Amino acid sequence: MIPTIDKWSYPLRTLTACFLIVLSIGFYTGIRFVGETNSTNPDGLIEHYNGNEEDEDTMVMKFKKSAQEMLTIVHTHILSMSMLFFITGFLLAQTPINQRLKLFLIIEPFISIVLTFGGLYLIWYGVEWFRYVVIISGIVMTLAYSAAVVIVLKHLRLFSS
Repeated sequence: MIPTIDKWSYPLRTLTACFLIVLSIGFYTGIRFVGETNSTNPDGLIEHYNGNEEDEDTMVMKFKKSAQEMLTIVHTHILSMSMLFFITGFLLAQTPINQRLKLFLIIEPFISIVLTFGGLYLIWYGVEWFRYVVIISGIVMTLAYSAAVVIVLKHLRLFSS
């Protein structure tokens, strides 16, 4: 059995903290990018993937993404985020927090990955009502990631005597 994270050697705890900090910079940069594309509101989400060619008054012309672009987006995000949440889930599993909270924070991101990125494909395919599921699952995924990172960093006890 692996010891709880607070029992790991100081160098291993430091490595884990550095990894989580750099990983979080990348994660929140991605969230910032989503904000820049106007994909944080339901209509902007539709426009980003399905284009706005019909709107003659638009400031920035956007075209519907191709099937290849959508498959690339979905494929890369599902693979990379699965690894991200596997690692953070593994680290979280080594903390002494409440089992139910721990299991929720470990399992939920994987559900949100499927709902968010599968949902983007469904939106592109024409199931536009799924935009609300994508937005909610993206928010829940971000909150779960944030909570997991804060809990792990807290239990690393790098600055306690």
